[in-house]
Amino acid sequence: MTPLARILAATDLSAPARHAVDRGFRLAAEHGARYTVVHALELGLIDNLQGLLGEDTAALRQHLEAQARATLAQQVDDPARHRGVAAVAQVLAATPLDAIRQAAASDDAELLVLGARGESFLRHALLGSTASRLLRKMAGRPLLVVKQPPHEPYRRLLVPVDFSPASARALAFARRLAPTADLVLLHAFELPFEGKLAYAGVEADVIAHLLRKLREECRLRLHRLADEAGLAAIDYSGQLLHGDPSQQIVAQEQEQDCDLIVIGKHGAGLAEELLLGSVTKHVLAESQGDVLVV
Repeated sequence: MTPLARILAATDLSAPARHAVDRGFRLAAEHGARYTVVHALELGLIDNLQGLLGEDTAALRQHLEAQARATLAQQVDDPARHRGVAAVAQVLAATPLDAIRQAAASDDAELLVLGARGESFLRHALLGSTASRLLRKMAGRPLLVVKQPPHEPYRRLLVPVDFSPASARALAFARRLAPTADLVLLHAFELPFEGKLAYAGVEADVIAHLLRKLREECRLRLHRLADEAGLAAIDYSGQLLHGDPSQQIVAQEQEQDCDLIVIGKHGAGLAEELLLGSVTKHVLAESQGDVLVV
């Protein structure tokens, strides 16, 4: 597997955001990657305070920028955290979304790392909005949302698959990100209009027969996907479960003792909006561990 060459982490300098920065350090050390840590400083907002602070806000802008640079430098230079990686620290005068997009484009980052929580509820809401917009706008750049302190490398990955090209990309990137980790391939299935079949007069044994047939079809497709990804039978375990994908993914994260969920993001348009509003959003909100959206 080709290791990652360029990783970018974004931080709001809060304590929870350090989990993302620390995970980025660990991944950069594992892959020998160039590592950039960016902080967005919305200095333009200070202009709104001119009426209270006076006409000249330049001194305040300089103070805030210097303070942010010093705090960021302290975090990335900490020998207890950086694992021998010399990170590039950037403070950009922009909104969080614009700063991340600018830095990602400049570095041609192969992976974006973002914390799941910020320094306050308001920051959390902003970060959630930023993450959602990044998922829509950062085409071709996987986004890792970090929730837990990185005490060890990723050891067991849950990869939900729906047999789409997005699933294949997610599986390929999962293997690239953590080539030594165990893989759990999960497919959750339901019959079309399953909840309405009984009301339509379809007998229970007929529904059961259809479910068995669908399960077998899914089993074959799961193994075919693994074969196409170059996985041997010992390289992964497969889980075929009947039920809602959103619920099953979160449940199996705990059941299978996985520390990272890798989920594929579909293409642009209505399908993407529905995915982000349902499965991906639910997993990001309800999972206990980290989530990588490819």
